[in-house]
Amino acid sequence: MSWQQRIEQALNERRQHAAYRQRQVNQGGNGRYLQCNGQQYLNFSSNDYLGLSQHAEVIAAWQQGAVHYGVGSGGSGHVTGFSQAHHELEQQLAQWLGYPRALLFISGYAANQAVLAALMQAGDCLLADRLSHASLLEAAMHSPAQLRRFHHNQPHSLASLLQKACTGQQLVITEGIFSMDGDSAPLAELQHLTHQAGGWLMVDDAHGIGVRGAQGRGSCWQQGVRPEILVVTFGKAFGVSGAAVLCDEPLAEYLLQFARHLIYSTAMPPAQACALQAALHCVQQGDELRAQLQRHIQRFRAGVASLPLKLTDSDTAIQPLVVGDNQQTLVLAQRLREQGIWVSAIRPPTVPPGSARLRITLTAAHQTEDIERLLEVLHDICV
Repeated sequence: MSWQQRIEQALNERRQHAAYRQRQVNQGGNGRYLQCNGQQYLNFSSNDYLGLSQHAEVIAAWQQGAVHYGVGSGGSGHVTGFSQAHHELEQQLAQWLGYPRALLFISGYAANQAVLAALMQAGDCLLADRLSHASLLEAAMHSPAQLRRFHHNQPHSLASLLQKACTGQQLVITEGIFSMDGDSAPLAELQHLTHQAGGWLMVDDAHGIGVRGAQGRGSCWQQGVRPEILVVTFGKAFGVSGAAVLCDEPLAEYLLQFARHLIYSTAMPPAQACALQAALHCVQQGDELRAQLQRHIQRFRAGVASLPLKLTDSDTAIQPLVVGDNQQTLVLAQRLREQGIWVSAIRPPTVPPGSARLRITLTAAHQTEDIERLLEVLHDICV
């Protein structure tokens, strides 16, 4: 089979299963509304949970940072790319989240890959929630460690895996809030079992940071848990992009020496670090934004309870409606767009087979009338 045949076969298989992905050109911002193909839609697919991507303070900080530093970092942080803005942001994050150190990464994907690639050795065991993000599972599968997957959010399943023989170190990995179901991990139980077995816990809190816990400190803070490794990302509630790894001093120094994604990547622009400092301030002062988001979540869940679709067990901004069939999910997403509402159809392999869904995300930028309009249209097309 030639290269061309191999590629065409893979593409045709995706098309046949209604799993073919296509990008759409967003002609405006990614806030309450988005513009696509010259039309305006109410946006219920954004992870910008607090609406900070459009916040005047964050935008102004990026602009001022660009004036001071330019628009790029110019190199790896190990060469000339580590600026005062990066340094200050790392210090602020560490103090805010109660860790000795924070290290900035260009993305959450890179942060997860870097940590697992640098840490895991032959003989070690990685114990991962089955629904962990692709960046975690992919890094785990490519590492020399043995990957063992426990049932989603089931501490007893983890406990049985921790009892199995492991000649090296054990690292348990999970998420604070799962991106496709919107449910929360039982972090306190997972941490107790992990420490009881002498292992470390790593939590990716991409969808919890900024929206859960005091001052938005995230899922771990909310549940009274301090994992050995905490990954937070800035492309969701912070409204920007990038990520940070929070850890103790020796591990931070170890990652600076051995994390290839950190060493060999151009650092994020210093202007972006300036914007993230402003976003952090907005998150810390964002109690009303978080309260607004919770009101939207409660109203939405009450409004869809009678729909003939499965609503996942989520009290977060992620409110998926599970349809099941790929083609039917695409049809419902298209019918929503015909009514001026943008909702993404999520299909395998992003989610398990037979669980295609409308992934609805709510934000503090939405107004009450937006939620009511969404509910009205959902009832029209689903009942």
